[in-house]
Amino acid sequence: MYTVGNVYVIAAVAVVGGALFGFDISSMSAIISTKAYLCYFNQGPQYLDTDGQCSGPKADVQGGITAAMPGGSWLGALISGYLSDMFGRKKSIQIGSVIWCIGSIIVCASQNIPMLIVGRIINGFSVGICSAQVPVYITEIAPPSKRGRLVGCQQWAITWGILIMFYISYGCSFINGTGAFRVPWGLQMVPAIFLFGAMTFLPESPRWLARKDRWEEAVQVLALVHAKGDPNSPFVAKEMSEIREVVEFERANSDVTYFELLSPKMINRTHIGVFTQIWSQLTGMNVMMYYITYIFTMAGLGSNVLLPSSIQFIINVVMTIPALLFVDRWGRRPTMLIGAFLMMMWLFINAGLLASYGKVPYKNQFPSAAESISITGAPAKAVIACTYLFVASYAPTWGPVSWIYPPELYPLRVRGKAVALSTSANWIFNFALAYFVPPAFANIRWKVYIVFGIFCAAMFLHVLFLFPETSQKPLEVGNVVRMLRGGKKADGWVQKPSFVVLIVFRSW
Repeated sequence: MYTVGNVYVIAAVAVVGGALFGFDISSMSAIISTKAYLCYFNQGPQYLDTDGQCSGPKADVQGGITAAMPGGSWLGALISGYLSDMFGRKKSIQIGSVIWCIGSIIVCASQNIPMLIVGRIINGFSVGICSAQVPVYITEIAPPSKRGRLVGCQQWAITWGILIMFYISYGCSFINGTGAFRVPWGLQMVPAIFLFGAMTFLPESPRWLARKDRWEEAVQVLALVHAKGDPNSPFVAKEMSEIREVVEFERANSDVTYFELLSPKMINRTHIGVFTQIWSQLTGMNVMMYYITYIFTMAGLGSNVLLPSSIQFIINVVMTIPALLFVDRWGRRPTMLIGAFLMMMWLFINAGLLASYGKVPYKNQFPSAAESISITGAPAKAVIACTYLFVASYAPTWGPVSWIYPPELYPLRVRGKAVALSTSANWIFNFALAYFVPPAFANIRWKVYIVFGIFCAAMFLHVLFLFPETSQKPLEVGNVVRMLRGGKKADGWVQKPSFVVLIVFRSW
């Protein structure tokens, strides 16, 4: 069977798994404010405003509906480590695409809120598998000089998924009846069907093949992807030598478990990988994506929130491109530090504007979280501008780097489960925040921005003092760490390490 060898094509196909997450974000973001959704899943007394709108689910129930997907993703990410080690990176992604189709069918056919939640949990299970294993798959196939760019395509695919599904949902919002939300939820299956079929023509990870003693296949994949089919290429020989040494060294140890990731030798890597994903959620970016229509309703845009919201998604797509082009040159640490500082600044400005100029309507009796506070005039425009600037700061920094960084931290033997654990941290915090935000807007209002601004300040300090640089470094880092312990330099891994970074590496 024909197998694709172009590394860019391989990445382009694999990251469709990330687009599934993007499809979910924008389908929910665009749909939760539409009349069809609010009336079909209405829980409160129906009230008629100028548009004859219904109140929809209660704030905490809407939080639960939204959080169902990341809740399922948390479990899917954890299980993906076992699937990946057992069946391979490629087949794990294909399994995720099949599960996505099952979940989408249930969501599309939802007759009530419990059925909708079940379908979203199944969808989340799929997203957890794909979001954890797509970066691992690309990391293990890409050459070091292009690894950041190619893994970063995962985030770019997410942004494209968000943008495409948002406009599909916007177009369907003009349909009368339940087709307004059933059509976009049904169309979510299309990329998953493509992903399953296209992955058939992609090679398996050469590092996973080596772990399974399928050495000839591993050589063939490396030759196909990196040497135009020449198995005698010096690059192939060098890669295979490093992989063989690592596999033989690690084979002397027992099979990895999640508990091993908490051992003294691994705890620093584990904590850094887990916190990379936690901080990417605590920036508040996915909250912005899920509930952007709430924010723009507060800013006085009324029922005309979908098109202004879409500008944010366009910014997200466009501003991810610089990271794809330059993240390997910028390095991981500077990118995360700059992103954290800028996002902190825009969040605090928004908090100040809403605190100073915002008004609480209805004497604290709100039909929805979106109407918990209002702001008009020039301050409202400033809130919208800062929201756009926040997205423009996240897109080239924490967006792609949060997927690039964790797979680079771990040796081959533990990489599948370690990245799965890191990604599960992303999803459990995504779940908590998706559930927390509607009630938070309803109760503490502008202080929500203060909370996330403080998180950005904390992540800045955490990265500054404890996160090592991994850009352009070899994946098989066991020898590098051992050489550092002996006080030697190692292929430019850390030529002049700072005191803090040296402590971190020595504890590894």
